[in-house]
Amino acid sequence: MKVFITDGTAEAFFTAVFDAYCERDCIISSDRQIQLALDSQTVCVDKDMQKCQRVLSAVENCDRYAADDLVLALRSCNPKKEQIAFDYIKKLLQIKRPIRKRLSLTEVIALNNLLYKVTGEAHRLKGLLRFMENADGILYAPYSPDNNITDILMRHFAERLKCERFVIHDVRRKIAGMYDGKSWIMGYADQAEICLSANEIAFVNLWKKYYKAVNIEERPHEKQMKGSMPVRYWKFLPEKQQ
Repeated sequence: MKVFITDGTAEAFFTAVFDAYCERDCIISSDRQIQLALDSQTVCVDKDMQKCQRVLSAVENCDRYAADDLVLALRSCNPKKEQIAFDYIKKLLQIKRPIRKRLSLTEVIALNNLLYKVTGEAHRLKGLLRFMENADGILYAPYSPDNNITDILMRHFAERLKCERFVIHDVRRKIAGMYDGKSWIMGYADQAEICLSANEIAFVNLWKKYYKAVNIEERPHEKQMKGSMPVRYWKFLPEKQQ
């Protein structure tokens, strides 16, 4: 069995699809810690834009929306996302017409599950992401999402906060989106030391007092809170910080 290892980018994945398509038994993955069988042959794949474009063209000839769905699914934290996307492409090219509505196909179900979790988390965080104002008036929002969705949020908040300067920092993947009031870019960001503005400190203290005042200890609602906001997001909430 051949195992095609990519660097995690969409371009490398589509290149691997080109190389692996005619193989009878193979796996595509970006997980370099994947457990291999004794007879496995590892192939490291570098992105090749010509191969990538040929695969994309073939996919779009069958379904003009499939390429966008596949790229979105590759943002998932699921370690099998590349294999799921590969299986979907093989089925799509076999049938040669859109299969997105064929919910009886296991390939469609698996890809839809990835899309649901990626888009669901992006939608959730558009309302839950918390910004803090630093001493220079720049808004900073640290978070740790399950899926790689920072640039999706950047597009949303660049439209919503057009007159503000802000940073959205994925502390898990050490990447950040930065918006200067006109355009935004993505870059590497390890750790950030933030000096909060006086107004921000006052608002945080005020919010904590309000939260404590409306919270009735005799009537705990932890279950409801967990349903509205998963516990993994709580560490970035002012009211949950000591």
